[in-house]
Amino acid sequence: MEFKKYQHIEKFGNDETDGIENGITYIFPKLDGTNSSVWVENNKICAGSRNRKLSLENDNAGFYAHILKNENIILLLRDYPNLRLFGEFLVRHSITTYKDTAWKKFYVFDVIEEINETYRYIPYDVYKILLDQYNISYIPSIAIVENGNLKKYINLLEKNTYLIKDGHGIGEGIVIKNYEYKNKYGRQIWAKIVTNEFKEKNNKIFGCKLQKTKQEIEEKIVNEFLTDFLIEKEYQKIKLLNNGWESKQIARLLQTLYYEFIKDNMWNILKKYKSPIIDFKLLNNFIQKKIKQTK
Repeated sequence: MEFKKYQHIEKFGNDETDGIENGITYIFPKLDGTNSSVWVENNKICAGSRNRKLSLENDNAGFYAHILKNENIILLLRDYPNLRLFGEFLVRHSITTYKDTAWKKFYVFDVIEEINETYRYIPYDVYKILLDQYNISYIPSIAIVENGNLKKYINLLEKNTYLIKDGHGIGEGIVIKNYEYKNKYGRQIWAKIVTNEFKEKNNKIFGCKLQKTKQEIEEKIVNEFLTDFLIEKEYQKIKLLNNGWESKQIARLLQTLYYEFIKDNMWNILKKYKSPIIDFKLLNNFIQKKIKQTK
């Protein structure tokens, strides 16, 4: 395996992370250290920073030397050479309130399995067991949230004191992972909410009561009116027109089904639910979720 750059974590609520909250999300503390990675290449333990492979002469705040002394990580990667560890090496940046015992340690936050030049993110519940067996430090999930929303995530953000000294506030932010989610561009993306950025951009509502989510009505509508038959029908249409199915047609399927769902069902929805207030962006998120579950 060669050096691989870690993916960019997108801000929650932007176009790249649209719909990530639908389903099961794992919430993790975000550490303010240096992004690092460890892997095996030609039977040699290698390490990287965010942008490059490291050497002992240029090892990113002592990270490579630290890894070469970590017998647990070396043993794990010798037993599982197709794994790559991504994590945070905790060195001083903008946040200086971490516990004295937390510094200069590597905390794994993602594990990738690579086979034949393809890779997949291993879910937290799986890699946690493996890392525990080898006594390797990792960033723990602080909550599992089903069908989350901004209010739920901000509540967790305000309670995130992972590795912070007692009485010294909260951490840098949280990371939201949905292992079943791919965005509308077909990419597996994680989302983040950063404490200071959120306060600056939302100072009028931070710490105040947020609007009650309208999630329940949109989910009920999709569960009742979006049938497996309609999903399969549109899927087969696209497949026939293109002489087969390819992953690049996913976006077309999602867009077509949203259009057909609104066209065919909205009058009946309005009658049944007595002209409800509908968040159409959220409705589309639930439509996409059901399509992905069905297909």
